[in-house]
Amino acid sequence: MWFVFALLSAVFAALTSILAKVGIEGVNSNLATALRTVVVLAMAWGMVFLTNAQGGISAISRKSWVFLILSGLATGASWLCYYRALQLGQASKVVPVDKLSVVITLILAFVFWHEEFTVKSFIGTVFIAIGTLVMVL
Repeated sequence: MWFVFALLSAVFAALTSILAKVGIEGVNSNLATALRTVVVLAMAWGMVFLTNAQGGISAISRKSWVFLILSGLATGASWLCYYRALQLGQASKVVPVDKLSVVITLILAFVFWHEEFTVKSFIGTVFIAIGTLVMVL
């Protein structure tokens, strides 16, 4: 089931890029990011209440709070940079560079969590990096 959600995530991320490129035209990239974030915030809290998950807030550990806040800051920084890049560049070039996050995530997962980094993982990582360079240059 995780694969279905991951695939849907990729489809929605693709739509995000295409819709954002049109929507950001003539709009300050920081303002556009803020407006998008309000929509995401409303959707996220809507799902919390729809699934009756709001009771779990008090059970969140201090460690989880810290890392969720740090993750939120990283997401915000990513979105601000992404929207500015989309405003300045072509979506067909910005998106592949943004997807280098896959390569960076694999490396960080190996370094910090000692996740398995197989020959297959290495080859895939190299292909993603090379593919990005081919698309951008």
